[in-house]
Amino acid sequence: MSDPTAHHVGITVSDLDRAVDFYTETFDLDPLTEFAVGGDAFAEAVAVEGASAEFAHLDADGIRIELVAYDPAAESDGTPQLNRPGATHLGLSVDDVEGFYADLNDDVETLSPPQTTETGTTVLFVRDPEGNLIEVLDA
Repeated sequence: MSDPTAHHVGITVSDLDRAVDFYTETFDLDPLTEFAVGGDAFAEAVAVEGASAEFAHLDADGIRIELVAYDPAAESDGTPQLNRPGATHLGLSVDDVEGFYADLNDDVETLSPPQTTETGTTVLFVRDPEGNLIEVLDA
């Protein structure tokens, strides 16, 4: 058996262009590639009848962020909450969380202003346009 290595972190979105704009503008991530996948093998692999999807890969300092919009799209079952089992979030570090927060566009939703935890780490949680959670923390 071969040893696994990380390939990407995937985030499902309903509007790929809006998501790409958010991640490139808010986090200055570099676009790597965009592509579409469909067909019977893909639909069977993702267990969604008749599925096709559009993908965008972005570079986050060597970590590939994969944004994917499915057709057909499923309905969301609510706003993601960090304490809900199965919850996921993307963690991105910046040199200055307070400065990052001050420079955020007014339309970017945050859970709170930056907070310094007991361990001395300053964290900030923001939501992308789909409601997905991103933790921003000191580098």
